[in-house]
Amino acid sequence: MQFSIRRRLLLGVSLCLGTSLPGQAQQFTPQVQEFISVNAPSVALIDAKVIDGTGKPAQLHQTVLLQKGHIVQVGPTKKVKVPADVKVINCAGKTLIPGLVMLHEHLYYTMPVGGYFNIAQMPYSFPRLYLAGGATTIRTAGSIEPQTDLAIKRMIGEGKLIGPNMDVTAPYMEEPGMDIPALNTIKGPEDAAASTIFWANKGCTSFKMYMHATRADLGAVVREAHARYLKVTGHLCSITYREAAEIGIDNLEHGFMASSDFEQGKSVDVCDYPNGRTALLKLPVNSPEMKNLINYLVSKKVALTSTLPVFEPYTGREVVLGGGLEALVPQLQEREKATWQQNQQKDTASTRLFKKEMAWEKQFYQAGGLLVAGTDPTGAGRTIAGYANRRQIELLVEAGFTPVEAIKISTLNGAIYLGREKEIGTIEAGKQADLILINGDPEKDIQQVRQMETVFKNGVGFDSAKLFESMKGKVGLN
Repeated sequence: MQFSIRRRLLLGVSLCLGTSLPGQAQQFTPQVQEFISVNAPSVALIDAKVIDGTGKPAQLHQTVLLQKGHIVQVGPTKKVKVPADVKVINCAGKTLIPGLVMLHEHLYYTMPVGGYFNIAQMPYSFPRLYLAGGATTIRTAGSIEPQTDLAIKRMIGEGKLIGPNMDVTAPYMEEPGMDIPALNTIKGPEDAAASTIFWANKGCTSFKMYMHATRADLGAVVREAHARYLKVTGHLCSITYREAAEIGIDNLEHGFMASSDFEQGKSVDVCDYPNGRTALLKLPVNSPEMKNLINYLVSKKVALTSTLPVFEPYTGREVVLGGGLEALVPQLQEREKATWQQNQQKDTASTRLFKKEMAWEKQFYQAGGLLVAGTDPTGAGRTIAGYANRRQIELLVEAGFTPVEAIKISTLNGAIYLGREKEIGTIEAGKQADLILINGDPEKDIQQVRQMETVFKNGVGFDSAKLFESMKGKVGLN
């Protein structure tokens, strides 16, 4: 009798929360179900080209069997026996890749305050757009509303909202020095340590150092984070990459664009961004100094995040990267078009540095470094969740990586960094069923990654085009 009552109470709580009891399929609210195109206990994706994320060559005419949110078999269509009771999807002429694991994402967008740079939370549109763009797992590399990010993560898990699995980063660890209203600041290493402990206890699983943080701040954060088996990344300036690696940082953001290692006469713990940029512009692309730094980072097992979309030059390129102009509210569309027009033929220095950055990322990868991918939807406002994730893959190919390599960087490498490579990041038996069905072949034309048809997360297929359509004209509102 008591067991029966308890079971009914648990079931009632489960239905209210939109979650499920062990062994049951996940429950979704009607608002989420509207965008689900595939939700069956077993699914057979038949006759697809498979780029599995491992870096191995693509395989043609493959069948992938999904069951209860996991991949149970991958093999040639002629050899895989498809059970009679599964949902069959014919994938002839289409490509399967793993769900993207993107490590420099935000749930906010550029929204100036008067004449000052600022950012505002996009709690509804950005999670949807990330999933629409194939990102099934993201790390928020810096939060302005961590309590909101943590709540969104929970609500996505409960089937109430649409979005990726999330690794939530705590508020920025930044000393006073920038007039950005939304930016968190700390005052010294004791405050940095206390903030790390506080947000780790709240459920944040990553920490990010910012431009004016000192070596002592970084040391304090690394000490507290590593004691909890959590990781620390950084968009640095005051601290050089070499200093950060010596202290024990796990990851560096923006490739080498934030490196201050090559400044002449650099002052310790002082950020001089213009001087750092000038030093990078002067540095030869194949310089021994850069090679030495790369080798040191690789020896220290420091990962590097490529965020090419946020640095993409204006001249001769899209207004909003990946074709996302219509996602913005009309006023922001006009703002971005005007800014784009004003910068045409005026960004030659940015173009030079952008091409160098591409080459340096390739050098890091070829030296054995763990190169991971992200987008950083901030900056000038041209970088939008979902659209930019697809664009990041295209830009890696522009940098000289093969499509197979670009996909590995954007999937398996991210999973390795998160310590989740046994669960996600590749299309292999036993892995979580996170994968993307593309109506085309990215090896023939990398821009065909924009033709995402179905994004599977935990075996549930979401309609990519429908999600993108639902968010047109919404970014900038919520």
